[in-house]
Amino acid sequence: MKVAVLGTGRWGSFLGWYLNRINHDVLLWGKADSRGFQELSRTRKNDYLTIDDRITLSSDLNQAINHGDVLVIAIASQQLRNLARQLNEFDLQGKTIVLCMKGLEEETGKRLTQIIKEEILSPCEVAIWVGPGHVQDYLAGIPNCMVIGSDNINTTKMLVQEFASDLIRFYYGQDLIGNEIGAAAKNVIGIAAGMLDGLSYSSLKGALMARGAREISRLVRAMGGNELTVYGLSHLGDYSATLYSKYSHNRAYGESFVKGEEFPKLAEGVSTVKALMVLAKRYEIELPICESVYIAINKKKPAKEVLLDLFMRSVKFEF
Repeated sequence: MKVAVLGTGRWGSFLGWYLNRINHDVLLWGKADSRGFQELSRTRKNDYLTIDDRITLSSDLNQAINHGDVLVIAIASQQLRNLARQLNEFDLQGKTIVLCMKGLEEETGKRLTQIIKEEILSPCEVAIWVGPGHVQDYLAGIPNCMVIGSDNINTTKMLVQEFASDLIRFYYGQDLIGNEIGAAAKNVIGIAAGMLDGLSYSSLKGALMARGAREISRLVRAMGGNELTVYGLSHLGDYSATLYSKYSHNRAYGESFVKGEEFPKLAEGVSTVKALMVLAKRYEIELPICESVYIAINKKKPAKEVLLDLFMRSVKFEF
């Protein structure tokens, strides 16, 4: 299969590496002026991996679209709408777009598949690829399980068959709303976990996991999704990689934030928490953990005070 991977950051470069490893014809596309693309162009290496000589590296979007029967997108979620508008200049009929990102549009709260369907006029299939796993672990040969889902079960089955390997086992996603909201929201819970680490309250992360999953399940149900999806791989199944791993950008951001330190890398949860506040208002639902993270980051209220208030709330029934 011919696959174009759009994005040359940490995850995009890994996806190019992985799809080449399982014998697909891969083109890896990035913006010519991006750090990731320039680094790969010079040495075919970045901080994580070396890409095989069989992988075509290009900054020509037209070349990428012509190459790929499947377009795998792995960029910052807030850049997706602009990229989708660029893609709409091309004929995408018969192609499959796979979104390998975890986020929501900051200002609107829209899911990433909604953005693609709003912007892309050509008839094409749209799928998501989410779930746990870090580049560093995969490169060390440590396997994991992930989810691929779409509105078309035949598309889901085709992608799972083509992309599965001894390194990644896929499950069929049956609920786009639940999987997309769950995958995005776990980054916000990850920031909260990092804040607890930074405050030396790491023992509260068990309570955070339990209440976080419950909170997001209520939102998914209000949006028309299946609340049980939150307890699957896209959300709860990704907690270990997000709330505990040293490789988690969102956890590291939360820890740096409470310590007053700069964090130079992308933490998608910072934008996602704003989008979740939009959704909380729209669906008239309480998201106390997400709101606490939002207040700490955007209202500059001390994180220690916010989090202690959160966990010491008035007594209520657990379920």
